[in-house]
Formats: sequence, structure tokens, C-alpha cells
Amino acid sequence: MQVAAITGPRQSAIIDVPDPRIRENFARVKILVAPMCTEYKSYQAGQLSQALGHEAAGEVVEVAQPGRVKAGDRVVMMPQYPCGRCALCLTGDYIHCEQVIDPLKVCDSATGTATYAQYAIKQDWLLLPIPDAISTEHASMACCGLGPTFGAMQRMAVTAGETVLIVGLGPVGLGGVINARYRGARVIGVDSHPYRTALAQRLGAEAVIDPHDPEALSQLKALTHGIGVDVAIDCTAVPAAQQFALQATRRRGQVGFVGWGGHIALDNMIPEGLTLHGCWHWNLRDTPRLLRTIGAVGGQLDQLITHTFPLSQVHEAWELQLTGNCGKVLLTPHSA
Repeated sequence: MQVAAITGPRQSAIIDVPDPRIRENFARVKILVAPMCTEYKSYQAGQLSQALGHEAAGEVVEVAQPGRVKAGDRVVMMPQYPCGRCALCLTGDYIHCEQVIDPLKVCDSATGTATYAQYAIKQDWLLLPIPDAISTEHASMACCGLGPTFGAMQRMAVTAGETVLIVGLGPVGLGGVINARYRGARVIGVDSHPYRTALAQRLGAEAVIDPHDPEALSQLKALTHGIGVDVAIDCTAVPAAQQFALQATRRRGQVGFVGWGGHIALDNMIPEGLTLHGCWHWNLRDTPRLLRTIGAVGGQLDQLITHTFPLSQVHEAWELQLTGNCGKVLLTPHSA
């Protein structure tokens, strides 16, 4: 099969590797859609790798044993390789599993963990069947398109009538606009990129504030009658942006951190009674609700997904991502 590889700073290649093998409760999936995430940063830095990607949707082509899926099923592949036995896995919070397994060792396979590839392997219980009414492309947004902010909003019980601040309007933040609007919330965004500012407004953001404007916080307060937002979600991992999210939230409000990293001061957390949440993914028990969301917001997902490339053009896709002039970008590993 073919996989994408980073061969140097802003250099890539499509290489041939052996097809993956499977054992135990693993299935082999033909990847039809591979949403692109932050791998472009590794491409820019020249971090050599041929095991790229963590999002995918496709078709089961083989199962090692009878289980939860069968050949021919369309599925979304959930990220990571958790143990499936610990308390976190059993209660749906598998993303926080501390006993992750080595899938290549279990399956005695040299390949199968990359999604910028034609095939990948996954435990059957991490393959979510796609309802007939949902396209494979839309279903693939269950990972980093809608998933992180969906999980954050589930954790914070975002509901109609609340004002939600989305800090950082990259693909994850744009997905947050969709999630919040679907729940009936009012949305304010924070970003300085013209393309993403315009796209966020088309997706339903009432206003987008430029964080570089010295009056940014005053503008936010003016939009909320001087009180601040009910919920803020940071999708940047940039310290200044994270601090803005804290400062923009009303007393007794909630702040979710989706972006990995950063460093913040918590001076106002206790006096203002803020609740902070670390939000990576979503609980598997919420699968029905997430799929209902995807089914209901198809028109917005068509706007969120701005570009599609065959695997052979991964270089062009990465170069596009570096400009920021895109929403969610998809790879289609089996198209010409």
C-alpha cells in the first residue's frame, strides 16, 4: 500500500510499504477519507516520519475474528490504541487510557497506524458504524473536525441561550462554531486571519474579535453587557490567547482548553470562581448525540470542509495548510 512520508523540511514523498496484518479484535480498514490535522507542523519542521495522521473514515475490508464490525461496514476510526479493559475505557473515556497497547506488536504487523495511508488497523470497538444517511466525508468530522469542541461542550453542558467564546478559528475552532450554534448558543470568535474570520461568520459566529487589537477585551465586554461570556474554549495553546479566554469569561463561568500546551496565570480563577476543563476528545457514550449532530449540520460541514486532495498531492495540501487559507482539508488515499 501507499503512505505519505515527510522526508525533510517542507519535503514529502509517497512510498510503498507492506499491507498491514491483523489479529485478535483488530480490523483492517480501507481509508476513504483522512482529515488532515496538525501534521503540517511536522512537515514544516522536517520531522521525518511515515506514520502520519490520526483521523480517518473508511470501509472495513477484513476482521481477524467475528466481532462488532464486518467487512463492508463504513466506519469512523477513533484515535489512539487504548487497552479496552481499564475503568477509563469501560466508562467511555478511553482517550485517557494509561495502558495503551502497541497495535503493531499485537498484530505482528510492520504497518497500520498511519491514516495518511491506504489502509489502517484498529480494534473493532473503536470503529463507529456510519449511518446510511451520513456521508463518509461528514462522518470523518467525528474526530478533530467536531470532536474536540463537542467533547468540551458536553463536559460544560453548553445549552441554548448561553454565549460561547471560541478562541482560535483553525479547523478545530471552526468546528466549535458549528457545535455551539447547533446547541442554540450565541458564538463570538477570536482570530486575526481574514480567511478564517470570514468562514467563522458564515458558519454562524456573531462577531470575530482580532486578538491583536488593543481594545479586544473591551470589545468582548461590550458584546456581553460588560459581564463576559458564559463559556470560553481555547483552541490555540497560545499563552496570550489562553489568558484572553480566562479574562473574557464571566464570574462563575467555565473555560475549556482544547489546544495542547501553553502556560497561563490563574490569578483570577479563584476570586472569579472559574471552572477550568482539560478537554481532549469525547466520551464514547455520547456517540449517538455526536452522530445526530453530524446528521443535522451537513450544510455547515460542507463549508467547513474546504479542500480535498488525493494522497499523491499531500505536499500541496500541506503547503495550503501553512497559509491558513482553508478550513478542514481531506485526503482521499484511493483516488487518483
